[in-house]
Amino acid sequence: MVIRIERNGDHTYLFSNAPADTPLQRLAEGCCSRYFVERAIQDAKEELGWDEFQAQKYQGWAHHTALTACALWFIAETKLDWAQEVDRDPDLRQQLELEVLPALATANVCQLLKSVFPLPQLSPEQASQQVAKHLVNRSRSTASRLRHCKHVKVQT
Repeated sequence: MVIRIERNGDHTYLFSNAPADTPLQRLAEGCCSRYFVERAIQDAKEELGWDEFQAQKYQGWAHHTALTACALWFIAETKLDWAQEVDRDPDLRQQLELEVLPALATANVCQLLKSVFPLPQLSPEQASQQVAKHLVNRSRSTASRLRHCKHVKVQT
């Protein structure tokens, strides 16, 4: 068990399955990194739509998860590059009465990308065509799956 005592007196208790000879430094790093892992998962769900996908097959879920991970990686690198290359404005910090200006958030990077790559607005006809195309493709996929199921024999 690891007990972490914050400066304000709050206590955090964590159970670990690490070997008994694990260095205390390693345990502390693992315990403190949990927040950042949970933050990344929350960003993936809220900002990148990770939780909105409803896969019917494992391969579809795996592709969606891989693309979400790639997007998170890109955003993390963008945030790191921005922090290293762009100086924070001291006048803005003073104007906002902050000790330190916060770093870019995932939502900030998404907003920047949306402003650079705006989505085209579809006309009602274009939207109808896209929906119809999707329905046709989905019905063909369903028909193909049903044909495949008819050829599979169940052994008893």
